[in-house]
Amino acid sequence: MSAPTVRRRRLGAKLRVLRGNLTLEDVAAKSSGFITTAKLSRLETARSAAKPRDIEKLLDVYSVDDTDLRSALLSLTREGARRGWWQSYRAVLSPVYEDLISLEADAASVRTWQMGVIPGLLQTAEYAREFMTSISMSAAIEEKIDALVEVRLARQAVLTSREKPLTLWAVIGESALRTRCTGEGVMHDQLTRLHILSRRPNINIQILPADAAPHVGQTGSFSLLGFGDHVDLDVVHIEGLTSALYVEDGEQVTAYRDAFERLTAAALSVEASARRIAEIKEEHA
Repeated sequence: MSAPTVRRRRLGAKLRVLRGNLTLEDVAAKSSGFITTAKLSRLETARSAAKPRDIEKLLDVYSVDDTDLRSALLSLTREGARRGWWQSYRAVLSPVYEDLISLEADAASVRTWQMGVIPGLLQTAEYAREFMTSISMSAAIEEKIDALVEVRLARQAVLTSREKPLTLWAVIGESALRTRCTGEGVMHDQLTRLHILSRRPNINIQILPADAAPHVGQTGSFSLLGFGDHVDLDVVHIEGLTSALYVEDGEQVTAYRDAFERLTAAALSVEASARRIAEIKEEHA
């Protein structure tokens, strides 16, 4: 049995909420045995991957008429089962990174605070290569850099999807813009890309000045992946040097959501941020 993914855990938690006061036996009876108590238990605890027909039956049993909610849960189910482009890179991806890419592919929005680095979804190839090389802590990782850069660029397709482009709101610490990359023109090109992407209607970029007052973002960077109106499906991703983790508890996710609101209030406006990016880009010319 494969290890539970973030997607399966979020789906299982939502199914448990929808069941309400019904017992496992009640659900089995209402589904005429289509959903057994054992199967429901495995779905709710993320020990088994769900199938669309199982979720459809459960939503009928729970009398869920909200079309958006039904669509969101069925999407979580189908996306978890389908083969994504990233699976061809499994030799270089950790399970946690695969989870992130899979969630990004289905999320409606990403709100990210990055204290000292340009967000991955906005990076150029050369910036990504230099950054990854600088933080690689083993020769084994260094050998995977080319493939990891390919993955990073492929992830960015969610921003330009014709069907449902991801909404990205990025708050970036000014120090990230002032990094002195060793490659000629790397930061200039990176800031040019930021400036161009900031004009897209689905992308907001704010810069938090280096001389800002003490703020909640100084505790560390994070990204909040959102799934539309159903905020109980949201999840926070926190990346470290050698590992990453997900925050899934509702109260903790709310705390990060509130923290991001504080950061947007402390940062320069979108318009002023675009001017600051242009100014700093000239310093890298």
